Amino acid sequence: STTLLGPILTLANMTDFKCVSFAGRAYISPFTTYGTGDDAHEKGLQNEFLYVYSGDGTAARKAAGSSPGAGTLTITDGTGNTDAGFHLFGVCYETDTGFITAPGYFTGHTTSASNGVSFAAIPVSGSVNVVARRLVATKVIPDYNGDTTGYTYYFIPDGRIPNNTALTLSNISFFDIDLLEDASHLIDNYAEIPAGAALGLYHNRLVVGATYTDISLILLSAVGEPEAIDQISGLLIVPLDGTAITNFQELRDVLYVFKRAKTVGYSDNGDTPSSWPFTQVDQAIGCPVHGIATVIDSGGTSADYVITSSYAGVMVFNGQYAKPELSWKIQGFWFRQIRNDFRYIQMCVDTISKNLYIVLPDRKLLKADYSEGMDPKKIKWWPFRFDVRLTSVAIVNIDDIILGADTRLIT
Repeated sequence: STTLLGPILTLANMTDFKCVSFAGRAYISPFTTYGTGDDAHEKGLQNEFLYVYSGDGTAARKAAGSSPGAGTLTITDGTGNTDAGFHLFGVCYETDTGFITAPGYFTGHTTSASNGVSFAAIPVSGSVNVVARRLVATKVIPDYNGDTTGYTYYFIPDGRIPNNTALTLSNISFFDIDLLEDASHLIDNYAEIPAGAALGLYHNRLVVGATYTDISLILLSAVGEPEAIDQISGLLIVPLDGTAITNFQELRDVLYVFKRAKTVGYSDNGDTPSSWPFTQVDQAIGCPVHGIATVIDSGGTSADYVITSSYAGVMVFNGQYAKPELSWKIQGFWFRQIRNDFRYIQMCVDTISKNLYIVLPDRKLLKADYSEGMDPKKIKWWPFRFDVRLTSVAIVNIDDIILGADTRLIT
């Protein structure tokens, strides 16, 4: 009856969500089911975005953030030294989660070798989440063409203002050789990250898929920066087949992407995500939106494989799907489940007691004991029925099982 911390996020029309933990924060993507029957699919909630929850009980907020926009800095000569010539300057906002917005307030100024620079009229954000501002500059531009975004910007050493109130910063010295940290990529980042029905992690990147506008689109963040997603180089398009991306899983250094009846893979080649090579893994088997079993209280990988569910059954996936299915013994029982309700499946693995728990499409529970091995012939199955409709299952504190339910079961 009492919510100690929250509600964290309340959105009209949100019937489901994905959540991942990154750097002590939770990233939440709201989604729902669109269409009916065989045409039903899950995708990000219309006109909604990725949210970040800091863990302190305050409501989640939209991830990323808007740039300072248009405006003009007041720039004058100050004490110090710079390389003489025309530079462009700008300002970025820095949020409490470490995200740095695209630069704005682009202003040109010609510096002299015998002076540093001083700044005034530095913009202040109206967002309570902005905790600092960062000044950026180009190197000397010999022939300025008037295009403020067509040049490479760098963070100015000592150009961070550690608050969202001060309007001035005086007597900053720097030479072009000191401009090392590139800030130009920030210009193409999303200010608001679209919500998706798939959310995961790969190589320390946040991965979002199945947005409202494109069910085959994957968005990948910069390494170590979950809110920095480039709108040009941070995109992947899974070959179009009319069905939506449902899930992601990192395994053996590969990003596996699942649809309800298809699995593909991408490999990080060290370049931007848009250049990553694509591999067709299986054109008949995939998994639903919650169809990868979580291990302990996070992630899905255990002993170099993952456990997935699909129309074909519960399966071990290690880069390919092992046959026969783990659920081979109860194939008839599995096939009686309603396909259009497979989005309700949730699974988790208790690696201590060697049990697998599955919330079924009919909102009942299926338990599997694999203490004699993850083997289709040795695994043992038990169906459980409660007087409530189960909606979720999770494991916390290593081996505490939590079952979630909404209403009493009518049947």
